[in-house]
Amino acid sequence: MENLNFTHGSAPGNSTSARTNIASPVLMFAGGAVGNLTAIVVLSVSRQEKKSSAFYTLVCGLAVTDLLGTCLASPLTIANYLDRHVLKDKRVCDFQSFLLLFFGLTGLSIICTMAAERYVAICCPYTYQRWGVNRCFAQKFLFLIYISHIFFCCLPMMGMAKSALQLSGTWCFIDWRAQERVAVAYSALYGVVSLLLILGTIALNLAVCGTLLLMRRRTAHRPVTRASARQRWKALSSAAETQMIAVLVMTSVVVLTCSAPLVVRVFVNRFKIDHRADLAAIRAASVNAILDPWIYILLRRSLLRRLLSLSRRRSAARSISPPSPQRKLLCPDMGADGHVFTQLMCNANIITQLPATVKFNPCNSESLHQTLSSTDLAQHPYGT
Repeated sequence: MENLNFTHGSAPGNSTSARTNIASPVLMFAGGAVGNLTAIVVLSVSRQEKKSSAFYTLVCGLAVTDLLGTCLASPLTIANYLDRHVLKDKRVCDFQSFLLLFFGLTGLSIICTMAAERYVAICCPYTYQRWGVNRCFAQKFLFLIYISHIFFCCLPMMGMAKSALQLSGTWCFIDWRAQERVAVAYSALYGVVSLLLILGTIALNLAVCGTLLLMRRRTAHRPVTRASARQRWKALSSAAETQMIAVLVMTSVVVLTCSAPLVVRVFVNRFKIDHRADLAAIRAASVNAILDPWIYILLRRSLLRRLLSLSRRRSAARSISPPSPQRKLLCPDMGADGHVFTQLMCNANIITQLPATVKFNPCNSESLHQTLSSTDLAQHPYGT
């Protein structure tokens, strides 16, 4: 996309500017297509139990949605850079407006559905099991989202609202300045639905994270039922579960950050029109399809397994009391295996502290055990 003063002219003075500006949509198109294709491949080669889960079915659905949006909307923008008359055709303009409406709303809906799936799985596990939430369930829900959103976003082409070429001349969207009551109602309804999806996603994510933190706190403060609580927390904080939460939170942040400006402009333009802000909002929405797939690629289970292992090591280090300074100095590796104690007792530092009346062969472990059993080591400063 270009600056507001770009006219798409074919004069020689504008040829360099045109080539420079067209590079931006071409690179965005390539980045979105390659990134989402890579993400789909990464998701398809995941373990069978992950591919059969509802959450990863929704993640794959979001990747496919971003890929379709990139492949359908970006070529129109690139073609319009090459020929300024492309988007002046009403049918083409209506089609691009439909694409931006549909894929923007569908992305928000899928993200909200992912957050709802995690909320029910963690906070209402019995309901999750009773509903039979699985891959098939998620596929049916994705189909329902697509069908309902196609109908809703086709209403402007049916006369309920108008699509207009924006002042920059590079994209079409619903007419902000339409004064007809039906058009105003549709614009407000689209903004309200999008806003509710954003708020719902935030609320569900906070509820999921809050529930996990609360369970961890209860586990730490209730040692009597520590065994059962640990089992439940272990099930919830497994590597797969941690990866799901990380993917959900990061994807939600990206989608909401990129989509929220356009939703805000839907409301603000009813009172004050700012074409520069509109252009910035649609650019942010276009970046969403580029950033999303790299979340699925980078947040691989192997990386999260390392982070989870590090967290468990720190937790275990806090729960185990540190050894006494003398034992740590003389027996730093005690407890590593069954023979370490015998080897350490052969160490001269300890042997020299035993009573002088004790006789044993330091190279014979049986002799050492007999000696230890006949010696009252509890009274010895280094006894255990």
